[in-house]
Amino acid sequence: MELRSFGNTDIQVSPLGFGAGHIGSDDLSDQEASYILHQALDTGIRLFDTARGYGLSEKRLGQFLKQRRHDVVLSTKVGYDVPRTEDWTFQAVAGGIDQALLTMQTDFIDIVHLHSCSKEILAQDDVIEALERAKQAGKVRLIAYSGDREDLDYAITTGRFDSFQTSVNLYDQRALMDSVPLIHQQQKGIIAKRPIANAPWRFASRPVGQYVEPYWERAQQLDFPLEEASWLETALRFTVFEPGVTSAIIGTANPEHLVQNIRLLEKGALPAERVADLKRRFQEQDENWLQQT
Repeated sequence: MELRSFGNTDIQVSPLGFGAGHIGSDDLSDQEASYILHQALDTGIRLFDTARGYGLSEKRLGQFLKQRRHDVVLSTKVGYDVPRTEDWTFQAVAGGIDQALLTMQTDFIDIVHLHSCSKEILAQDDVIEALERAKQAGKVRLIAYSGDREDLDYAITTGRFDSFQTSVNLYDQRALMDSVPLIHQQQKGIIAKRPIANAPWRFASRPVGQYVEPYWERAQQLDFPLEEASWLETALRFTVFEPGVTSAIIGTANPEHLVQNIRLLEKGALPAERVADLKRRFQEQDENWLQQT
């Protein structure tokens, strides 16, 4: 898989990243988690994105990738759930980083995000300062923000983050009109989350409790003319090859899905006229569709 420069840094990432939320589940054995992680590496994936709140994910990443640390770019998210510490404080961010270093058995973390905190928390300054001090100490290579909407906009205006993670997909194109071009102009890295919109085409009727409901509803109104078999391909190629998107993260515990995604990306970008049509249809039907947080 080709590698891309992460913003204006010397970090190189794969256009498809591995979202490590699924491997944090107790339903997955250590052996199964190890298999999918090593397969991801062997097929060319270099960016592994996790978070403090993803169960066993950080532990398993550290355990199974420590022998190939030089092959991977580790990304995690902090700000909460540190024992005896109030969430979204200097201590919570600093403590979360220190614990992540121990849990992932590494001397440094490539990218550390504040995990979707509000602009009000960002304005208090201490959480960003905690990231900056960790970077100065060599614990973190890049400091980042993961979030959407006005919180993302505020994070961008601070000028203090090296990269960003936000929602980008066929049914969530708002960021492509404002945030993504601005970040790209600043030559900073962008990780696209939910690049296939949680696959709403899986459901014949409106799902409940799947965190895909808004995307399913938008899909009914947009009515993109696609054969069902091509939904995944179109969605994935649309997001991954959008100018400004450095990498798109997809989580899976299914080795076959992982290989399928990589094979689809080997086809390259969608035709320019196809992308233009998908964007035009979204803008025509957009009913103040905000980014999904």
